[in-house]
Amino acid sequence: MRTIYFDYNATTPLDLAVKAAMLPFLEEVWGNPSSVHHIGRRARALLDEAHDRVATVWGAKPSEIIFTSGGTESNNLAIFGTTRLLREKGRHIITSQIEHHAVLHCFDYLRKKEGFEVTYLPVNSEGMISPEDLTKAIRRDTIFVSLMAVNNETGTIQPVAEFGKICRERGIIFHTDAVQWFGKEPFQNIHQFNADLVSACAHKFHGPKGAGALYIKSPLQPDPILFGGGHENERRAGTENLPAIIGFAEAGERFWKTPVFSRERLFPLTERLTRAIEAIPGVTFRGSRTQRLSNTVAFTVQNADSISLLANLDLEGVCASSGSACSAGSLEPSHVIRAMGVPESEANALVRLSLGRESTEEEVAAAEKILPKAIAQVRS
Repeated sequence: MRTIYFDYNATTPLDLAVKAAMLPFLEEVWGNPSSVHHIGRRARALLDEAHDRVATVWGAKPSEIIFTSGGTESNNLAIFGTTRLLREKGRHIITSQIEHHAVLHCFDYLRKKEGFEVTYLPVNSEGMISPEDLTKAIRRDTIFVSLMAVNNETGTIQPVAEFGKICRERGIIFHTDAVQWFGKEPFQNIHQFNADLVSACAHKFHGPKGAGALYIKSPLQPDPILFGGGHENERRAGTENLPAIIGFAEAGERFWKTPVFSRERLFPLTERLTRAIEAIPGVTFRGSRTQRLSNTVAFTVQNADSISLLANLDLEGVCASSGSACSAGSLEPSHVIRAMGVPESEANALVRLSLGRESTEEEVAAAEKILPKAIAQVRS
């Protein structure tokens, strides 16, 4: 059976050149960067070099980059570290209804366990957060805002720089989860987000899993959420995963400035898929027609459910998702689609197709034939 992998927003295959760059750090450079002997010092020098490499591409200081285990940890460090640091200045914080659960669950915890008051910004029918709504939500005791750059389920691109400008003018710390931005959308430097904190994750752009980074604009010093040694400028305890960090740096150098997800090539393919799914009765495209990732198509199906749809697609060789891969197997309707005003019955039947570097016209043509068949089978 032929496999058609349309789940690149969940993860990407490790690039062969990135793998080659990582291999010496699995075999030769195995020292602990905190050890004082020559084997450890060699590892430390290459860890410092990795900070320099990422800083050069991001236009940041090496000290402003904290390597983490991925997007979830980066988001947790940004949110918990900053709110706890600033809690004496105020207890009001803002996010949106459509954030990844790695953000939403942090805000829920702060609200339930630590006495913070949270405002959850709504979205319109295309999944867009309004800058005006952000401005209206800000209060005198607002200390922190976290709004994503791109939605992982619909691919909707948010006006993130405008959010950052609004916060900066009012002296409010702004964090953006940019995990789905890197490698997909144009990138000049880290300052384009107008953010104090930016989360990134390697396996979304052909780097290794278990590798991420958090940009922290100097002189901000969030409280740590991991305790132990003084790693990563005393902001992230734990022996550094040097092979993964090298993979992050290598993939970033290759795929940020020239996005590995080519809009010129992928947009026509997803437009073709959009036309195909809209020709099926009871199927509705979800997201923005214009302000979306070039690789992403999200749709809901009447009289169906996500689990059955994905299972039928998988039987035909098509790998797709019902939204966040981190919620795979969940029977809950998509919180993103619900926030867009879609009834629960349809929000429970979301399918996301996300294409990538290896996707072809032939695969799209095959999917055009498979989708109506798979949907009909679920409905029957």
